[in-house]
Amino acid sequence: MVKVAAADASFLEALPDGSVEMPVPTHPHFEVWQYLESVCDPEIPVLSLREIGVLRAVRQQPQGWQIVITPTYNGCPALEQMQDDVRHCMTQKGLQAEVITCLSPAWSSDWITSQAKAKLLAYGIAPPHTKPANLTPKRIRLVQKIAPMQVVCPQCGSDNTTETSHFGSTACKAMYKCLACMEPFDYFKPY
Repeated sequence: MVKVAAADASFLEALPDGSVEMPVPTHPHFEVWQYLESVCDPEIPVLSLREIGVLRAVRQQPQGWQIVITPTYNGCPALEQMQDDVRHCMTQKGLQAEVITCLSPAWSSDWITSQAKAKLLAYGIAPPHTKPANLTPKRIRLVQKIAPMQVVCPQCGSDNTTETSHFGSTACKAMYKCLACMEPFDYFKPY
């Protein structure tokens, strides 16, 4: 992780709150965003880092570019691969880049773009539900009662599914089984 100088703190405080859309072609950094669009999530190669909400900001500095990423969770095993992929992409274009890993605010599944959710579904992973906007702070309970979620099968569209394991192929996904078509599938957990 890169330590950020105090002068850069305002840059990090101005990070977008929500999904990051691809800038318009007239945006001054459009070409860099376009280059970075080719950098995919190592665990879900159909999604770019921007689409999944990991790529947060791009800033030009006199010494090169600063690229801010936020991993899907602290300790994500793909973090170093994402950093290397971003650096490699920029180097291939002849650009100097520093990758800044920002853990606060923590990544949210609400940062996944709507296009990425459709791609997840087509790839066979049930996309995360959106968190309700009217959440009010609650007291932390040691055991939280959670109402069962209706997770739709990405294979056949049935909502007759069940969670078979809270952890799927990666820690950010749960394993489900469709009781209609009997196929197993991943569900990208909301955070």
